[in-house]
Amino acid sequence: MKMKPLVIGALALFGLASVCGQDYEREKRWADEIIPAIVVGDAVSIRAASGRDFLAIYTPGKAGKQAIVLVHSLGVHPDFGVVGILRASLADMGYTTLSIQLPVQGREATAADYYPKVFPDAADRMAKAATWLRERGHTDVVLLSHAMGAWMANEYLDRAYASTPYTAWVVLGHTGGYSWGMRGYAMPILDVYGEQDYGPTLSSAARRRFALKQSNGSRQVMIAAADQNYTGRERELAAAIDAFLGARR
Repeated sequence: MKMKPLVIGALALFGLASVCGQDYEREKRWADEIIPAIVVGDAVSIRAASGRDFLAIYTPGKAGKQAIVLVHSLGVHPDFGVVGILRASLADMGYTTLSIQLPVQGREATAADYYPKVFPDAADRMAKAATWLRERGHTDVVLLSHAMGAWMANEYLDRAYASTPYTAWVVLGHTGGYSWGMRGYAMPILDVYGEQDYGPTLSSAARRRFALKQSNGSRQVMIAAADQNYTGRERELAAAIDAFLGARR
């Protein structure tokens, strides 16, 4: 499957400086491996503020349903693991999905190498993904993030919540609490974690639940018997997301 030259403008959202240490060659290698193997959806290219293009996988859904930008976890690609499964299963439910490549570091990088070095670029890619969808007629765009992607999404929304086009945020396996700024978000939040999730996710679940604003439809859901990657529980996860988004329509 060929990469479609679908590129949006390079206006910087946060006045980004160049980011050192990002492994663009690793991104390219993944794109070269992923694109020929895509069965559901199309590979597209979106221009970041850095002037570089990043890979996304676009799957159109049914009219009248939300579009969802999917943000993966640490050091992987947009068709990996639970995000790769959700981008297809949610499309089967009628949602339009756009799974985006986040910036990556080298193979040996740890979480400390990502935070906060690549967060500005990650935030810019989330903003550009929403704009890309809105330019194609999708007015109700939801942000879905997993694990480290949730930290990146929280950083983006803290900077942009007053003007972000996202109308809801689905958070999977957040390994900590929300920022104080999150309490000012107008959008509803679905906080999801697994019964057998990582220790930091489980120990902070009550703190996240307390931070959710019940008045705007925010809620927390635990997926029974699920681990941090929802292995074997992806159907239950998709159903929980569908119930949350369906209640908003």
